[in-house]
Amino acid sequence: MLIVRWTIYLCLACGGCGVRADADVENSHYTTGLPNRDGIGKFYMGREISHVMGHLGAGWLERPERERQERTDLLIAGLGLSEDFVVADIGAGTGYFTFPVAQRVPRGKVFSVDIQPEMLARIARRKALKNVTNVETVLGAEDDPKLPDNEIDLAFIVDAYHEFSFPREMGERLKESLKPGGQLVLVEYRAEDPRVPIKRLHKMSEVQVKQEMAAIGLDWVRTESYLPQQHVLTFQKPRAQP
Repeated sequence: MLIVRWTIYLCLACGGCGVRADADVENSHYTTGLPNRDGIGKFYMGREISHVMGHLGAGWLERPERERQERTDLLIAGLGLSEDFVVADIGAGTGYFTFPVAQRVPRGKVFSVDIQPEMLARIARRKALKNVTNVETVLGAEDDPKLPDNEIDLAFIVDAYHEFSFPREMGERLKESLKPGGQLVLVEYRAEDPRVPIKRLHKMSEVQVKQEMAAIGLDWVRTESYLPQQHVLTFQKPRAQP
C-alpha cells in the first residue's frame, strides 16, 4: 500500500498553470498531483495516468461501427501471428480481440487478461457458447498480469496501457512473460494528431511510448500508422545471449 504525503504548492515555474503535489513514496517510479478531469493524479515519466474504463463501458467496446471506424480487422491481420503462437491479450475487456486472434492460432493459445471479473465473465460465457478451447481467462492484478514466465510469443495491448495504475511494474512483468525474442504490441490513439477525437489522457505519443518501453528494457522494432486513429508500436524482448 502506498503511503503518500501531500505537500501542495503552486507551480510558479509554469506561470501558475496548475497545482502539483510532492509525493513521499518509498521506492516509487511515480509522482502524484492534483488530477485532471480524466486522470487519477498519478504521474509516470511525465504522463498522467487516466481513469480506467469500467465494465459498464462494455457496449462501447462492442459497438457495431468499431471495425469501420478503427479498422480492427487490419490490426488483427497485422499482428503477424503464427498458428502455434502463445498470445496474451492484455486488458482484454469483452474479448473483442481475443476470439478472432484465437481463430488465427488454432495450434496455440490466447491468455485473455483483465483486472475486472465482470469482463472475464463475459469472455467465459462467450467461450462456452462458441466452444472455444484455446482461450484461457486470467484475472490479473493492477501491477501483474499473472502470466507464466518466458511463455508468450506475442502480447498486445489495445487502448488500455495508458490506464494502467502501475505501468512500470506491469511492463516489467510482461517482459518476464515474453519468450526471448517475443514481442509486445502497443496500440494507442495518436496524441500527435489533434484530429483524433479522443480525450487527451486517453492518447499517447510515439515518443512517450518508446521512452516507457525503453525503461523496462524492451527494444523498439517499428511504429506503424496503417490504422485511421492509432499507432501500432512493436517492441521486442532481447534474445538470450549465446
